[in-house]
Formats: sequence, structure tokens, C-alpha cells
Amino acid sequence: MLVVVVLFATVLLRAVIVTTFVMLPKQRTCPRCGAQLALIRHTLLRVLVPAVEHRWCLDCGWSGVVRLRMPSTHP
Repeated sequence: MLVVVVLFATVLLRAVIVTTFVMLPKQRTCPRCGAQLALIRHTLLRVLVPAVEHRWCLDCGWSGVVRLRMPSTHP
């Protein structure tokens, strides 16, 4: 029974992580005011989760995590 609970918990945790990642904004503009976001460099964040960046809006002060854009493979 314990094995079933642990496996269910890992599946549920994966679903929460994927849902949270999909909800992160992709654009480099502020979700509040539309201004450009400045990159805040975090070495630990870059190592642990390389698919996201910490950004800050200079105009309204919004700070948050955004997804990295994947480079296009089309020429």
C-alpha cells in the first residue's frame, strides 16, 4: 500500500510541475505593463532549472520567473 501511495505522489508531483511550467509567461515583456524585462542572473537557478529565467520590470517593479524561448531550428 505504501508503494502505491509513493508512486501516486510522484505522478501527482510531476503533473503539478508540468502545469506550473506551462503557466509561466514566455515573452520578455512585463505581464502587468508591457515594458521590457531586465534579466536577473542567478547561478543556482540556471544550474537547477535551466529552462527558466528570473526577470524584473524596471517600470512597474514586477519580478518573476519566465520560460526561456527555445531557439528555432528553421533556417
